Amino acid sequence: MGLYLNPGNEAFRQAITDELYIDKTELISLINRKLNKSRLKYVCLSRPRRFGKSMAADMLAAYYGKGCDSANLFAGKKIEKESTYKTHLNRHNVIRLDIQQFIFQKFHLDIFIEKIQDAVIKELELAFGDCFMRDAYGLPGILRQIYAHTGKGFIFIIDEWDCVFRFAKQRQDIQKAYLDFLRGLFKGAQYVELAYMTGILPIKKYGEHSALNIFDEYSMIESKNMGKYFGFTKEEVQEQCRMQEMDYTEVERWYDGYQLGTIHIYNPKSVADVLTWKKFKSYWTGTETYEALKIYIDQNFDGLKEAVIEMLGNGRYKINTGKFQNDMTTFQTKDDILTLLIHLGYLTFNEETNEASIPNQEVSLEFLNAVEGPGWDGVSQSLVRSADLLESTWAMDGKAVADGLAAIHSETSSILKYNDENSLKCTVLMAYYSAKTYYLPPLMKLPSGKGFADIVYLPRPNINHPALLIELKWKKSADGAIAQIKDKKYADWIKTYTGNILLVGINYNEKKEHECIIEQFR
Repeated sequence: MGLYLNPGNEAFRQAITDELYIDKTELISLINRKLNKSRLKYVCLSRPRRFGKSMAADMLAAYYGKGCDSANLFAGKKIEKESTYKTHLNRHNVIRLDIQQFIFQKFHLDIFIEKIQDAVIKELELAFGDCFMRDAYGLPGILRQIYAHTGKGFIFIIDEWDCVFRFAKQRQDIQKAYLDFLRGLFKGAQYVELAYMTGILPIKKYGEHSALNIFDEYSMIESKNMGKYFGFTKEEVQEQCRMQEMDYTEVERWYDGYQLGTIHIYNPKSVADVLTWKKFKSYWTGTETYEALKIYIDQNFDGLKEAVIEMLGNGRYKINTGKFQNDMTTFQTKDDILTLLIHLGYLTFNEETNEASIPNQEVSLEFLNAVEGPGWDGVSQSLVRSADLLESTWAMDGKAVADGLAAIHSETSSILKYNDENSLKCTVLMAYYSAKTYYLPPLMKLPSGKGFADIVYLPRPNINHPALLIELKWKKSADGAIAQIKDKKYADWIKTYTGNILLVGINYNEKKEHECIIEQFR
């Protein structure tokens, strides 16, 4: 065994002996299907920090790597039932790299590619020294010689593959040299049985350097059939809560919300921490501080702050993720910033609707920290008002609700431009920020009866508060909003809901300012 060539199974052994271990070994069966398949053997799986990337890499190295016997570690695990399990167990030469270990000071950026090659070649000399001679083609040339002599290929497992783009944000020369190295290592190489890379960012887009499109990419934007291996699933968290005698409903409210296709997943670190410490709070600061988020949401792109405010109100914001360049510096629009935040785990993404949103209470607290201070005048004060405004809504006090909306309008006028109904919607979502404690995420513009309701809040299970059906008007009247709800039968689509329903009509114009009328639906 070596540090890089067939590194053994100790890291995986430690993982499975942790107090909280969830069996994700079925991932191996998916990867087995890709071995030595020219179009499938290149896999790049990107997900945020603390989502189990390194553990999965350690698992694959323990399973495939020669020089150790991992049968006892996988005994009783899900993969043991798969037909290909024994076929590949400890039968392959594995080269396992953590790129971050080669870049922990700035000057390493200029030498890390050379150091990676030297470190791996030294171990290859011990195992295959009679099969090759060093030449000008470096590591790829040596691997080709070994393959020609032995007919045996290699499985490459690369963790933190993208750290170069995070540490050398302004060094395009380094970034391109690194992509050239990877291209030379993998593209068209017969000695590659599998290349599995994992990191936070998808593969960088670089004109002629798009040669790395040989990789199938799985990400927080498009997880394909890998969704349940990105984090803990609902069923897995429910089982752990049962074993630890924890309230799953509260765990769900705090930490659920990452949507990958049809699957909802949880941040494994946050779940592990709350089950260990039995305290509901944001554990995100153990991953990254709120200042990192603030750097991005403070960017001067038109509509970015409005989008953040809308999502703080538990709303969803439609974005175009296709133009993002998969780095941390090339931003052309607000959509590029929001797409990066999805990859970093600050937002989640709905593939069907192309909408981004804040996933849960934990991450919402990080946004609240980030919007305090210059550039976000009035937002914090407005969110504090939210609890009183919600109470006034339940009390059917339309004047108090109108006054609260007017105050929020005044406090955020430097951010929100009041020139259309969409801006009014953004204000209302912020005003009802505290509703997330009692209500499911608001439903926006759902078809019903003869038309559409603007915003609908349905109570969470076992919450004794009325549903809210909100209609917004711009330069019209609150009475007209209520009349439209009734006339077009907006409540029809929730007729199976048996609790109370409040109809809330809100109007704003320059002369009448904010108006609100609240009625109980009968």
